[in-house]
Amino acid sequence: MADSPVELPGRLAILPFRNKVLLPGAIVRIRCTNPSSVKLVEQELWQKEEKGLIGVLPVRDSEAGAVGSLLSPGVGSDSGEGSSKAGGSPGETSKQDTKNGKEPIHWHSKGVAARALHLSRGVEKPSGRVTYIVVLEGLCRFSVQELSTRGSYHVARVSRLDMTKTELEQAEQDPDLIALSRQFKATAMELISVLEQKQKTVGRTKVLLDTVPVYRLADIFVASFEISFEEQLSMLDSVDLKVRLSKATELVDRHLQSILVAEKITQKVEGQLSKSQKEFLLRQQMRAIKEELGDNDDDEDDVVALERKMQNAGMPANIWKHAQRELRRLRKMQPQQPGYNSSRAYLELLADLPWQKVSEERELDLRAAKESLDRDHYGLTKVKQRIIEYLAVRKLKPDARGPVLCFVGPPGVGKTSLASSIAKALNRKFIRISLGGVKDEADIRGHRRTYIGSMPGRLIDGLKRVSVSNPVMLLDEIDKTGSDVRGDPASALLEVLDPEQNKTFNDHYLNVPFDLSKVIFVATANRMQPIPPPLLDRMEVIELPGYTPEEKLKIAMKHLIPRVLEQHGLSSAYLQIPEAMVKLIIERYTREAGVRNLERNLAALARAAAVKVAEQANTLRLGKEIQPITTTLLDSRLADGGEVEMEVIPMGHDISNTYENPSPMVVDEAMLEKVLGPPRFDDREAADRVASPGVSVGLVWTSCGGEVQFVEATAMVGKGDLHLTGQLGDVIKESAQLALTWVRARAADLNLSPTSDVNLLESRDIHIHFPAGAVPKDGPSAGVTLVTSLVSLFSNRKVRADTAMTGEMTLRGLVLPVGGVKDKVLAAHRYGIKRVILPERNLKDLTEVPSPILSGMEILLVKRIEEVLDHAFEDGCPLRSRSKL
Repeated sequence: MADSPVELPGRLAILPFRNKVLLPGAIVRIRCTNPSSVKLVEQELWQKEEKGLIGVLPVRDSEAGAVGSLLSPGVGSDSGEGSSKAGGSPGETSKQDTKNGKEPIHWHSKGVAARALHLSRGVEKPSGRVTYIVVLEGLCRFSVQELSTRGSYHVARVSRLDMTKTELEQAEQDPDLIALSRQFKATAMELISVLEQKQKTVGRTKVLLDTVPVYRLADIFVASFEISFEEQLSMLDSVDLKVRLSKATELVDRHLQSILVAEKITQKVEGQLSKSQKEFLLRQQMRAIKEELGDNDDDEDDVVALERKMQNAGMPANIWKHAQRELRRLRKMQPQQPGYNSSRAYLELLADLPWQKVSEERELDLRAAKESLDRDHYGLTKVKQRIIEYLAVRKLKPDARGPVLCFVGPPGVGKTSLASSIAKALNRKFIRISLGGVKDEADIRGHRRTYIGSMPGRLIDGLKRVSVSNPVMLLDEIDKTGSDVRGDPASALLEVLDPEQNKTFNDHYLNVPFDLSKVIFVATANRMQPIPPPLLDRMEVIELPGYTPEEKLKIAMKHLIPRVLEQHGLSSAYLQIPEAMVKLIIERYTREAGVRNLERNLAALARAAAVKVAEQANTLRLGKEIQPITTTLLDSRLADGGEVEMEVIPMGHDISNTYENPSPMVVDEAMLEKVLGPPRFDDREAADRVASPGVSVGLVWTSCGGEVQFVEATAMVGKGDLHLTGQLGDVIKESAQLALTWVRARAADLNLSPTSDVNLLESRDIHIHFPAGAVPKDGPSAGVTLVTSLVSLFSNRKVRADTAMTGEMTLRGLVLPVGGVKDKVLAAHRYGIKRVILPERNLKDLTEVPSPILSGMEILLVKRIEEVLDHAFEDGCPLRSRSKL
């Protein structure tokens, strides 16, 4: 069990260890950089052929700077500076250091003799300082009797503390020591078995346990632990074997318990780690690996930025919880997973939606709003008055839930621009959503997120684009929505336009309620008939009929001509269109309710003028201060290979004067015919069409406004059948059958047959045709026109060419009111018709017709079909005196 004790010399060179202890059996590696330590190693170890021993003495000097660097765990700095007087007590403080102004050094009274196992010398660059790397092995304890200096390092007279071989053999027989040895070995073995599960290199420690004496093992084991300086000194001072083994057993056991407790805590913590936390740790490791590989795509940073954006979006609490849950799902997913991009796009939509953001409304100035409407739109008095009323209510009650305005009228009358003017007056953002041709309910409500390529509905997407929750939203062409197997968009709009329901509008893609109550909805339509009644009930319909010729003239002079000239790069200095010519365009080239065709014709004139102006402008007239750019300047710059710079030519005059323009071009009739072609319409059309019996002039309403419709009837040899042509609907076919029945029933009273029992259709067929067969026709307003046409045919009398009519009739001969009266009267005016027959119950609708139109026309109100016939023919329709119709 015992090994041969070390021969300890009487004097040893002392290498101080600051705040660290070298125990016997321990091996340390140190780097000596301090001049005194370097001198000691050089003289005591490097220059001697037989390497001797040196003493390692602990010193307590926490304030002084370190003079060496630690090269192995558990070892302090290599050496210290200063010395004590020869013969002084090593346990006392050095007085010389205090006098030199340095901090005092506390020398310990016991140390350990050490031998050098390895020694290497090096030179630092560029300073040239010599350093030594020394591997020391602790051998035995000694006690310092006297400390002195030898040059720059210390030398001590020492005495051995460890037992001799004989004393060791006697001590080993002590039963207490044997028991302590067994206890120490058992604790050490337990520690080794615990460490063996974690490390693979503890096998040699087992060999040490079997071969090295116990008193040496105690020092070796303790030297490998992280213990305090005081405990290290206590172990160094434990010369007695029993005390040493007892302390070592305590320290080993404590180290063992700390390992067991740490393992227990680790297992407990790992057990509590959820799957998401583990994935987070793995993802952090993966991120670190990507950074090392230079393959970091900053996905995590993007997710953090997205979360910050979501926090600033101002979502309601319940929606924020939903968004957080979705964000947690996104964090668990890899960017390569199929659902990652769709989940990411969904969260970005949630972050972009204006949950709280609104555009500030300025103080409403009704006078300024009225001036703005008058400036942007001519006429439309009733419509503008309704908009002013709407704004007035908004001024008195800003949070009022106003009705949904629906502008109904033919194309080109300014429905969309009116909605834009409302947004301008309210200082709100404007967004237009076109519903023309929309057949899929998902366009309104969005697709479910389970589908590939799913998207939010147009409403949510529009709100995302304007970034405020209170825009003016125009639902354009609301009458053009269709329905098929994919759903009914018009029915989906019921929730959108109902102020009681749209607080919690649920888009299928969004899947959380969104408040649409702050949005001002405005709808437009050409016709009311296709709009489902429940949807129409949610809107306030404002009809915009066509413009009168006088209104068209004002609109052209005030709005259209300046806009057309600007769009074609012209001004009034180049082209002038007199009012008389505009009037001719309106009368002869356009018969429409709106002004779009009028604008197209004006644009054709502007293009013709632009061609002439461009042909005249071959040369650029330079001002005095303008220097012409010669090609030599550019050529020289290009030849130099330099960058060609643009030079700004200062224009000292207006751009409109750039081209030679001797005189403006004034449009006349010859230019109209040359550019626009021969006139398309004239006032003689109606007279030419009704030149023969069997033709009457009716008034119909279409989605493009009012139109004049001619009805032709003729008789031929046949079997009494009725033939109808002209692409007619079911309603108008029934009107024709009804008209024929009434005429046959009243033939005798109308002087169409001598007696009531004579059949008008004896051996002949009746063919009724509505010209322009490519245009679909339907509706309940052609009854009186059909009757007039048939009576004209059977009586062989011509209908007045200056008279048009509208109205539906019953089987008993009553004339029923119809719709679209203003449009129909305006259409008659455009055709040059001076007399219009209307149902008596349509008298109230004449208030909408402009007074200049009414003053130039004769309105004939009728109650029964006989009155219609009386007005339709030149000399009336004399009935038999005995007739009791």
